[in-house]
Amino acid sequence: MLENLTQRLGRVMKTMRGEARMTEANIGDALREVRMALLEADVSLPVVKDFVAQVKEKALGEDVVGSLTPGQAFVGVVHEQLKQLMGEAQVPLALNQQPPAIILMAGLQGAGKTTTVGKLARWLKQNQKKKVMVVSCDVYRPAAIDQLKHVAEQVGASFFPSSPDQKPLDIAAAAVDWARKHHEEVLIVDTAGRLAIDQAMMDEIKALHAELKPVETLFVVDAMQGQDAANTAKAFSEALPLTGIVLTKLDGDSRGGAALSVRQITGAPIKFAGTSEKIDGLEVFDAERHAGRILGMGDIVALVEQVTAGVDMEAAQKLAAKVKSGGGFDLNDFLAQIQQMKQMGGLSSLMDKLPSQLTAKAGAMDMDKVEKDIARKQGIIHSMTPKERSKPELIKATRKRRIAAGAGVQVHDVNRMLKEFEQMQDMMKKMQGGGLMKMMKRMGAMKGMMGGGGFPGMPR
Repeated sequence: MLENLTQRLGRVMKTMRGEARMTEANIGDALREVRMALLEADVSLPVVKDFVAQVKEKALGEDVVGSLTPGQAFVGVVHEQLKQLMGEAQVPLALNQQPPAIILMAGLQGAGKTTTVGKLARWLKQNQKKKVMVVSCDVYRPAAIDQLKHVAEQVGASFFPSSPDQKPLDIAAAAVDWARKHHEEVLIVDTAGRLAIDQAMMDEIKALHAELKPVETLFVVDAMQGQDAANTAKAFSEALPLTGIVLTKLDGDSRGGAALSVRQITGAPIKFAGTSEKIDGLEVFDAERHAGRILGMGDIVALVEQVTAGVDMEAAQKLAAKVKSGGGFDLNDFLAQIQQMKQMGGLSSLMDKLPSQLTAKAGAMDMDKVEKDIARKQGIIHSMTPKERSKPELIKATRKRRIAAGAGVQVHDVNRMLKEFEQMQDMMKKMQGGGLMKMMKRMGAMKGMMGGGGFPGMPR
């Protein structure tokens, strides 16, 4: 819903041209637009009032300097205040203690706790090289334990078994004992949630906290809840000493409205953000980047990180060497390029991180349709024989009909895919002088150049 803020501020920037200073008169409309956009996004009223007052205080009388327009200068003030509101400094997990470091996950049912446990376990294994074990103390929700077991298997974390006939406190104590004896470095405890806050739930999680004495108590909150998220956050922060917040479902329609409320209400830093349903869809929360996304500046640093993480550099080097030596670009290589795109998280995920000026131009494109088209191309290539893939020139009318039938598509779909392949092949021929590797190396360089976030031409 905070796309409204992006659109509204875009209009403000157009109406504030030609002013040398920001005054109460010329920023009045802008402040109204900000207030309305935040309220529409279901940000809590006290937070909105404080935020607008701070923006007004900072903006009034500020000189418009350099090449900035008054509109850009105002957006710069809003950007800075958004960063402060969401917590300017990143606060890492406090795991430097005698193992196992215990992380307690709290939150309502449906917020995404169990999935977040899996994502966090994966993140700790990959980024911190930790040995991680997970356990479920949710003895109420059907299949909660099985769900966590499945998630743990996906990410390669140890799973401590539990059953619905056990008491949560007994499960927790047994899990800690096992983790200690088997030298697990981190133990993540999944707790029961309810559809709404009730006293029994709070008493149980308080007892678990007292028993476990966790180094981190993370509150998992659905970013799409808006005002409800703020109320839930308040109740949990009063019951537990929260050390951090995990915002889930930031890829939904909310655009992170909850992020603007929960930090202010709980006083706890936002440590992680769930950015997709996939098991790798967890990012360390960065206020500057998130503020940039809210304001339509995009998140170019995250985009480059996503692309470079998804690119198999070894495979890219082999392809570049093959093309350079005159080995040609065949349908196996074309398929590999399509699979690389999927590893990067798909087009929708990449587009979400682009600035609004660029995404608006691509707005006419149906991303779901584009991704289905990519899947169709994969199906067509999979229907070919190894010989056809390495020698596409063999594919004539009879073979096209067989391939189309095998892939469940029409012959014209096969023709279209082959035409696109030929275009890619021509482009690769032009890159025989090592242009492909140069392009790959540039992606790595971009990451360093834009380490501070933001986007060229936008206020920092």
